[in-house]
Amino acid sequence: MEPPHNNTSKQDPGRRRPWVVGISGASGTPYAASVLRGLLAAGEAVDLIVSRASRLTLLDETGIAFRDAHWRTDLRAWLALGADGKPETFPVTEESLADVRYWPAGDLAAGPSSGSYPVKGMLIVPASTACVAGVALGLSKDLLQRVASVTLKERRRLVVTVRETPLNGPTLKHLVALDEAGAVVLPASPAFYAGATHIQDLVDFVAGRVLDAAEVPHGLYRRWEGELRGGSKEEAPDPS
Repeated sequence: MEPPHNNTSKQDPGRRRPWVVGISGASGTPYAASVLRGLLAAGEAVDLIVSRASRLTLLDETGIAFRDAHWRTDLRAWLALGADGKPETFPVTEESLADVRYWPAGDLAAGPSSGSYPVKGMLIVPASTACVAGVALGLSKDLLQRVASVTLKERRRLVVTVRETPLNGPTLKHLVALDEAGAVVLPASPAFYAGATHIQDLVDFVAGRVLDAAEVPHGLYRRWEGELRGGSKEEAPDPS
C-alpha cells in the first residue's frame, strides 16, 4: 500500500512549489487528464486532490476506479487514456509521475490546507456547480474547497474550470464572487478555429487555456494567428 502523500522526487523539498490540481464531481475528467499531462510535460510538480464525487464520475467516464491505496497505478492508467476511451494512447511512465503527490479529499490536515505550504496556485478541473458554490461561500467542507480558500486568501492563482450548462442565477452569482475574489473563471468551452478533427483536440484546447491562465508553456492547441481559417488544415475559399 502506498502512502497517499508519497513523493519520490529528487528535488530539494524546500524548493518544491507544485500546482495543486483539484478534480471535482462534474463531467469532464478528460479535461483534468490533459491538464495533468500538460503540467508534467512542462516539468511542473503536482499535488493532486480527487474529490469523492469525482471518483464516481471518473469511474463512469473511464471505467477506472481511483483508489487511495493504489493511486499511482490508477493515475497512470487514467493519464494514458485518450479522450475517446482508447487505452495507452499517451505514454505515461513511473518516472513521469515522480513529482506527483496525492492528498485524500478528507484529509483536512494535508500540507496544502495551510497557507504556509508553498504552492504556485490551484487549478480546479473540472469544477462542478457544488464546488463553485462551496469555494465562493468559503465552506471548506473538504480538502479541495479548503485549498481553494487558502489559495484565494494567499492571493495565489486560482483557475476554476466550471463545467455545467445551462447556468442558473445562484451559480452565476457564485462565479462573479469568485472573479471578484481574484480567481480566473474559465468555462470548459472548446473552440473550433484551431482545426479540431478529433475529440482529443477539443479537450486539449480547454486544457491548454487552463495552462495559459496558469502561465505554463504547452503545445496542446494551435493558436490564432490573425488569419481566417488559419487553424484549419484546408485552404480558405477565395472570397471573390
